[in-house]
Amino acid sequence: MSTAIDNETPTMMRSSGERRLPWYHLVFTGLVGAAIAAVLLLALDAFSIASMLILGFILHLVMGYLYSLVREGRRWAMDRLMMLIVIGAFALAMFPLVSLLWEVISRGGARVIAASPTPFAFWTNDMSGIIGGADAGGVLHATIGTLLITLWASVISIPIGLFTAIFLVEYADQGWRRVLGKGVTFLVDVMTGIPSIVAGLFGLSLFLAFLPDGQQGVRMGIMGSVALSLLMIPTVVRSSEEMLRLVSMDLREAAYALGVPKWLTIVRVVLRTAVAGLATGITLAIARVIGETAPLLLTVGMVTSINWSMFDGRMATLPTYINQQYRNGSANCMNDTVTNPVNQEVYACSVTTNIDRAWAAALTLIIIVMVLNIIARLVSHYFSPKISR
Repeated sequence: MSTAIDNETPTMMRSSGERRLPWYHLVFTGLVGAAIAAVLLLALDAFSIASMLILGFILHLVMGYLYSLVREGRRWAMDRLMMLIVIGAFALAMFPLVSLLWEVISRGGARVIAASPTPFAFWTNDMSGIIGGADAGGVLHATIGTLLITLWASVISIPIGLFTAIFLVEYADQGWRRVLGKGVTFLVDVMTGIPSIVAGLFGLSLFLAFLPDGQQGVRMGIMGSVALSLLMIPTVVRSSEEMLRLVSMDLREAAYALGVPKWLTIVRVVLRTAVAGLATGITLAIARVIGETAPLLLTVGMVTSINWSMFDGRMATLPTYINQQYRNGSANCMNDTVTNPVNQEVYACSVTTNIDRAWAAALTLIIIVMVLNIIARLVSHYFSPKISR
């Protein structure tokens, strides 16, 4: 009997394995669905790439399910259907992102690379003396302003948000601290929904309340940092709180059992364990505010040259630069050239130069956010605890 069972087992396993379809069968049904969708749309004179993809995907779901039902059975057919739906949802979510990146790169990349007088001069020049439709100028002053204002906003927001999250997770467990923690959580949730324009008004009014009446028109970079910090703090608090709660209580108890004080356990165990999630949350908070325009229009203003001081004078930022250039619209080229009144250089006149600068500045802003995400990944990789094998 044992010999018979041993002889039958490989056969049963082999037949079960043969019922599973290879991956290229799904590719085949997808191509067939796309072909049928294209033929139907052409017959109805309603062909377009978007309609072909949508109808083809629906046909792919139906055909893939029916084909798998016949070849594999109901259980695996449902598994195939759910997998196709998940893949379709992922593709649908990626489509706006990919199309946005393609649009920004295609419309702003040429300006960045081919900017006169030298390649990538758009990143090394400011807008001093650039008038009319001069095919020149750059974004250096706006990039420096964005980095400085965001840096100061991070210096204000990250410690406050991180310490608040530590209090809510580690200390707000009983008594008056629990009541205070609930109040803080409610206020943080309210701050999450504050419109950016309200944060800008708060930052402006806060500083104007301490300035003399004759200086009500003063604008400074620190005003924008304070306004952006109001938008950053709730994101840092909520993301850090969730990451700290994911740290196992066993790690804390093990540290306490060794006689490690609570504050040192938080610093050396809890924060070290959650550093990957904390870095990601902080990066998301920075990305949340680095493109805000309304608060900076109210608090920082706009200039055409570089200003390194956060406490003296207006500053240019990438969001306000994009807003200004796009609002300028098409330039009026009365002549073929434009002369810079500052250095007397002569530039070619371009009708689309303002729009091109706006797209190139948008590309610069996206690159900055991507670099910040890479830095966050590196921090997570090198500072998070390594899992032993």
